[in-house]
Amino acid sequence: QVQLVESGGGLVQAGGSLRLSCASSGNIARLSIMAWYRQAPGKERELVARIRDSGETFYADSVTGRFTISRDNAKNTWYLQMNSLKPEDTAVYYCNAYRRTSIEGGIEIWGQGTLVTVSS
Repeated sequence: QVQLVESGGGLVQAGGSLRLSCASSGNIARLSIMAWYRQAPGKERELVARIRDSGETFYADSVTGRFTISRDNAKNTWYLQMNSLKPEDTAVYYCNAYRRTSIEGGIEIWGQGTLVTVSS
């Protein structure tokens, strides 16, 4: 089973930056989608950013222009660079991956989360 491990979370002041990493035990070149989700206190999980193997990216409206998702195939790791952080970015951030097993479907994998706290 492929395992995903997040790192890079912590406490930062508003306006600051953090870079989250998601290290995969498997070859991320086999992943069709790599993503970051977050769950803020009292709120449901939401998609933050997503990158496809093609390089196509997607960002939630709330983070576009501030966050950047990228990947490093050689390190089997993908990242979320978070700039201009706001208190409303405070959440547990989870990395997520989708590995295609056939053209019709695949397997979804989740990390255990890393806490990001942004103080005002």
